[in-house]
Amino acid sequence: MAIVAGVDFGTLSVRVSLVDSARGLIGSAIAEYPLHRKRENPEYATQSHDDHMRALASATRQALKEAAIAGAVVQAIALDTTGSSVIPVAADLTPLDDYYLWCDHRAKHEAAEITELANHERLEAIQWCGGVYSSEWGFAKLLHWLRHNPEKRDRFASAFEHCDMVAATLCGIKNPAHVKRSVCAMGHKWMWNAALGGLPPESFLTKVDPLLTGVRAKLDGEYATSDQIAGNLSPVWAEKLGLRAGIPIPVGAFDAHWDAIGAGAQEGDVVNVVGTSTCIIAYVKQAELIPGVCGVVKGSVHPQYTGVEAGLSATGDIFSAIARRAGSTVAELSRGLESYRAGQTGLLRMTWDNGDRTVLVNPNLGGITIGWNLQHTAQDELFAAIEGTAFHTRVILDRMSEHGAPTSRVINGGGVPQNNPVLNQVYANVLGRPVLVPGSKVTGIGSAIFAFLAAGTFRTIEEAQEKVCPSHVIFTPDAAQQNVYRELFPLYRSVYFGFGKPAHGEFGNVLPKLIQIARAD
Repeated sequence: MAIVAGVDFGTLSVRVSLVDSARGLIGSAIAEYPLHRKRENPEYATQSHDDHMRALASATRQALKEAAIAGAVVQAIALDTTGSSVIPVAADLTPLDDYYLWCDHRAKHEAAEITELANHERLEAIQWCGGVYSSEWGFAKLLHWLRHNPEKRDRFASAFEHCDMVAATLCGIKNPAHVKRSVCAMGHKWMWNAALGGLPPESFLTKVDPLLTGVRAKLDGEYATSDQIAGNLSPVWAEKLGLRAGIPIPVGAFDAHWDAIGAGAQEGDVVNVVGTSTCIIAYVKQAELIPGVCGVVKGSVHPQYTGVEAGLSATGDIFSAIARRAGSTVAELSRGLESYRAGQTGLLRMTWDNGDRTVLVNPNLGGITIGWNLQHTAQDELFAAIEGTAFHTRVILDRMSEHGAPTSRVINGGGVPQNNPVLNQVYANVLGRPVLVPGSKVTGIGSAIFAFLAAGTFRTIEEAQEKVCPSHVIFTPDAAQQNVYRELFPLYRSVYFGFGKPAHGEFGNVLPKLIQIARAD
């Protein structure tokens, strides 16, 4: 028997889960931290490293109290985080600024420049992240920071993803060169590819902007999968967390990737981690290039497989926005949705309210609802939005299957499916296959599995999953509803590609132009 701590840093809070190898989850706690937004700039989203670390200490001590155990019995701690959440640091690893959080989109211009040059130069690495570089990813955010903080450039020593920065802090590491970097984070968000020599070459980066001169060397170091050890818990942080100094900390990863492991994913499964947004995760023995998919990285989800990541830029956030505009809540609007039938509303909802992450990789889009009449309600729109996210998911799964990553099982993980059976049933009907939902929350379970590996409790991920992952509730497709969605899906695809691709037909530039006009000074 062993007890470990699994840590999950989300957008608004950190959860610490204490997991027993024999009994499963024995205690957990959450501590919140502020998300800094600016009303005048909706693209802005930052968080403080100090706030994160204070919250981690608080949640760990609360979890120990709830579990009624001494911190000395915890044998390892592992952590996952949001991404790409990027922080610039000085030579002693002191933060030079707050994190550019994953949902910070200020670097749209920088991302477009990287994309244009990468395709012009035929940089192979860009193809492994879908052919388009995103404003949510590392190099774009770092370049934006360098351009807008000239007074801090001379102190800039390196930049880190959140998962690597937290691990380094807990280990007491003070030299950026000694920090192990996550293959998961750097492969999916920084175009790192071992087969291509690591990061993009210096010659490419300096062509994007001379401010990136020397950055490649500053990001150098050991890149490792999560079955490797990042370091050991320092005495200072052991005291703050209430744990024993010296316990191992494995190399971290992104929350959705480890949530997939915690949800019981196996080779060939796809996990829709549905929360404020949706991250779609799969892993396979081998995968081809997949156009529009935001990452195909060896060792990123499961160290022995190739991880595939895609997703929707907003899901739960869209449901919440619909309810907010109606002066209601998602829970209130959801009452009675179980009686809705496929296509009943006559609405087709494109869920681009925060842009398109996959497969168009186009942030310059906005939500569309087609088919309104004078009798429609906010509840109708909510149901249409659930259908829209399911249709969008099918577009992504079809693209993955076409390029060598077919899926055998669909698992709906994340917070939303746990409380929304209507969504799970709609997904089963739209995708035309059973949808599995973990019978209990899995946040932190993936982290705990990697902590168990670090502690030597289990030899393999699969062995740990067998012991600590919950069983699944299964939603089976309804044949009649499925037939309706077979008719609706081609209509959805027509609108999706007709409005979603710039310069495509008559409508590709409509949404980007609306955004441009709205933001004009």
